[in-house]
Amino acid sequence: MANFYTDNEDLKFHLGHPLMKKIVALKERNFEDAGKCEIAPRDFEDAMDNYDRVLEIVGDICGNVLAENAEGVDHEGPEVIDGRVKYAAGTQQNHDMLAQAGLYGMSLPREYDGLNFPMVPYVMAAELVSRGDGGFANIWGLQDCAETIHEFASEEQKRQYLPRAAKGDTYAMDLTEPDAGSDLQSVQLKATYCDGKWYLNGVKRFITNGDAHISLVLARSEEGTHDGRGLSMFIYDKANGGMTVRRIENKLGIKGSPTCELVFKDAPAELVGERKLGLIKYVMSLMNGARLGVGAQSVGIAEAAYREGLKYAQERRQFGKAIIEFPAVYEMLTNMEAKLQASRSVLYETSRFVDMYKAYTHIANERTLNKEEREEMKKYQKLADIFTPLLKLFSSEYANEIAYDALQIHGGSGFMKDYPIERLVRDARITNIYEGTSQLQVVAAIRGVTTGQFLKQIREEYEQASIRPEQEYVREILKGMTGAFEAAVTKVTAVGETEYVDFHARRLVEMAGYIILGYLLLLDSQRCDRFAKSAEIFVKYGQSKVAGYAAFINDFELKDLGMYKK
Repeated sequence: MANFYTDNEDLKFHLGHPLMKKIVALKERNFEDAGKCEIAPRDFEDAMDNYDRVLEIVGDICGNVLAENAEGVDHEGPEVIDGRVKYAAGTQQNHDMLAQAGLYGMSLPREYDGLNFPMVPYVMAAELVSRGDGGFANIWGLQDCAETIHEFASEEQKRQYLPRAAKGDTYAMDLTEPDAGSDLQSVQLKATYCDGKWYLNGVKRFITNGDAHISLVLARSEEGTHDGRGLSMFIYDKANGGMTVRRIENKLGIKGSPTCELVFKDAPAELVGERKLGLIKYVMSLMNGARLGVGAQSVGIAEAAYREGLKYAQERRQFGKAIIEFPAVYEMLTNMEAKLQASRSVLYETSRFVDMYKAYTHIANERTLNKEEREEMKKYQKLADIFTPLLKLFSSEYANEIAYDALQIHGGSGFMKDYPIERLVRDARITNIYEGTSQLQVVAAIRGVTTGQFLKQIREEYEQASIRPEQEYVREILKGMTGAFEAAVTKVTAVGETEYVDFHARRLVEMAGYIILGYLLLLDSQRCDRFAKSAEIFVKYGQSKVAGYAAFINDFELKDLGMYKK
């Protein structure tokens, strides 16, 4: 019997990070519910035991149900019947198993029938689901929408919709339209207020799990507006009618996840929070949660692809020996493992930042924070804001690279549908496109570069950490990379041209990323020797990348932009 949690010791390692003690205490309000609620933990050890046992259940279902169904779901896919979506048989079984096990609404408070888990174990469950079936992760993972309702909706709306998440009702976020993809300011779906109720009219496109029970819909509520200031957020309940599925897109990958075109005709809806803040405030929160989810999905797919490549290399024999014995193959596998572990480290570092600021945000709704708490909340919110796009950029790009290399290890066999790797390659491809392409993640992350926030975190936190003497040389390499990064930032920003900064933005963001991911692996290796090899390999790999980018920037002048313009 496969268990995707117990067969991967890296997960329990990240679950046991020292900051978890503070995260759990904040989430549980110092365990004030102990004795009042049967499932509330008594103390930190009890809480961690709960997370561990639940993740073991998730790992069992993912290994023995989701993974077993993945090929059949990929072949069958969903269909539209009379304007409604019918899941593939395996997808429905996946959903039913996880719902019956109580694995929806994991991060919601117990008062709304959730498990009150922090983001770290919830994201860990998302990684496990993604390893089982990357497409199904989109259906299960859209329970993130409930977090937005929890954060911004009225108490009446919370009590109406959040317990349904815990029961397994599915969610969707209806943002994109035929003429409004990445540019959500152009959304035109109309919200009209009439006789005390809101009604939605228009078309949404590329909506993941679009026929969900509950949807968060971005719509234009202010007549005569043409930008983001005229948009509001609405809750749409499918039970109220008014929306039909026109079609399901025929996709390259994640085929079990229905990507829908939706038609709203006088569909009743409820306003979330305040008018005009739909894009400016609520979608930003929604997208950050979704990008964290794609980070988990990317790492889960990468884990599955790496294991497929490793297994094939161990079993496939050529020229009288297993192909894993050839340098060209074992180098690929070692680099794949280092990228995978680096991606996982930044995934859970970001999750911890989100946990900290969200815990303080919810506490602030109950009482006034003291000065130290307010400062800590601001600190972690800034870190979550800059790390989320960095995570999404690196994890999704590495998921594609790892899947690509795993197929390469399979050779011609990997191109055939006899092996899961061809599906994993197709599933990985979307991760650096949706919820903001890699190019848009750079746009979001460059603020952390130009404002010095990445450099501050590197210098004041990572660089100052205690390192074993025998690994000090690795830190010295990272310090050299940091110096090159700082010099490159200074040179680019000194030009004073926005277009010049934008042109070099990806190089600068990636330089910061190689340093940060390298430090995270180095710090992981202080708690567990298992990461020491990957830390050294990744840092040396990053060193060459940073040196190359630094050389390019140093030799580049403003006039050189003209060579690239079409």
